[in-house]
Amino acid sequence: MKPVNNGGHPAYQDRVLTQLHKYYPDADTSFDTSTWEVMEQFWSLDLSPVDQIMQDRYSVFGPEPRLPSDMLRSYLLSMKFKVTSLTAWASSLKQNYLYAILSGFSVGDTPGVGTFYDFTRRLWLSDKNNISDPVHPPKEKPQKPKKKGEKAAPVEKVTVYDLLAKFEIEPPQDFAPAKRLLDIFTSQFLNKSVNDGLIDLENLAVSGDGTPVYTGAQERKTRTCDCLEKGIRDCKCNRNYHQPDCNIGWDSHRNRHYFGYDLYMLTASDSECDLPVFPFLGPASRHDSHGFLYNYFSMKQFLPEAHVTKLLLDSAHDAMAYYEYCRDHGIQPFIDLNGKGGRPPVYKDDFTIGDDGVPFCKEGFRMRRAGTETAKGRTKFKCPKISFRGGTPACTCEHPCSDAAYGRTVHLVLKDNPRLFNDPPRSSREWRLEYNARTSSERCNKREKIDYKLEDGRHRSSKMWYCRLFAIMMCQHLDAWALPKSSRLKDLFEQAA
Repeated sequence: MKPVNNGGHPAYQDRVLTQLHKYYPDADTSFDTSTWEVMEQFWSLDLSPVDQIMQDRYSVFGPEPRLPSDMLRSYLLSMKFKVTSLTAWASSLKQNYLYAILSGFSVGDTPGVGTFYDFTRRLWLSDKNNISDPVHPPKEKPQKPKKKGEKAAPVEKVTVYDLLAKFEIEPPQDFAPAKRLLDIFTSQFLNKSVNDGLIDLENLAVSGDGTPVYTGAQERKTRTCDCLEKGIRDCKCNRNYHQPDCNIGWDSHRNRHYFGYDLYMLTASDSECDLPVFPFLGPASRHDSHGFLYNYFSMKQFLPEAHVTKLLLDSAHDAMAYYEYCRDHGIQPFIDLNGKGGRPPVYKDDFTIGDDGVPFCKEGFRMRRAGTETAKGRTKFKCPKISFRGGTPACTCEHPCSDAAYGRTVHLVLKDNPRLFNDPPRSSREWRLEYNARTSSERCNKREKIDYKLEDGRHRSSKMWYCRLFAIMMCQHLDAWALPKSSRLKDLFEQAA
């Protein structure tokens, strides 16, 4: 039957207070400060709207189900208390009364592990646990880079230009099964952060970065052919993969191959708390330049209220297609150069351009920026050898290239090369200060992988990995919300004692 939440969130709060008094009469002195903070977080967290969001995932027939709000709250608590196995968590609910009380269950009446897996099935809008077909040919393994710390070369056969053009017409549908998870995350957590002023979705500055997610020690697969019996060991026939959405990629940080996903996360770079906005799990071999496109166009499709105005990306995304797309869609790009894209050796017949888009005069001096003419779409640079001693400008160069009082000036037209000619230029202080916020992606990934132990899930399906990932993202937003100066739960507990 359909879940019915009689009393809503106040009923949950009453259950918590009643059971705390019964089972923890000395709770005000029994729990440390960190435990009280978690208790206050979840006691104040109103998840009752989840019961309505999940209505269509339950049948009108059958026994009365556990409330989706209680199941989700309990799942989030397992992340907060670092219990990485649903089997272990179901056992902990029976042994640790506090876990059961905070979840919203009655002590002695807690769900089993099967109920939790049934709940995750309802969160996943697909009959299949994975996105890809488990039977497919072997995928190409990334080659080890020549230098330590470098990222592996892309294995994709399609260019960034072609993939971007394809997604503009037909966005990827890989994220569709996780739509219900996104709905809950957006309505109950992301929107709350927006209302609190932590994120500005209408003028969103996002930082993007990919990070490896290890899901197993090796790639597990079985043959579907009889080539091995014929003595052919390295055939290209189809295999039946146990984790079809994962494959082998290169971890540039640990300088080794790994098996798992490439998690590409878009983070609000202008948020003080490095809050996640939109995730995407792709195969480990996917290059970041492609991973961003899968994530970005999925976000445009499934989270249309997010309006990106600034894009902060590392040198793996240094492709002309990105700059042209940003120019055409009113997005300000802050993308580091990788040194492989080339640059025009000569500009305006006699001026060379540096790696950061700053012109050099004939004598080899780096020119000074003199402002940007936005209406004309160009940036002005002036001679660096002009002196104003005595109040009169004069060129101090041995071989002046202009007899003008203020020396030679160069106007870089932004449309001539949007990759090199930025507004503000890469050489400016404004550009560096804005680009420094790109590290918010790395801090966000660190929170998920280290603090919340993302990789300890040991799941074997994209369904479970997305459930775990979104639960961690919800906890990240929950941690960013300001707690009251005094614990209201603790005050009410002491008053009723």
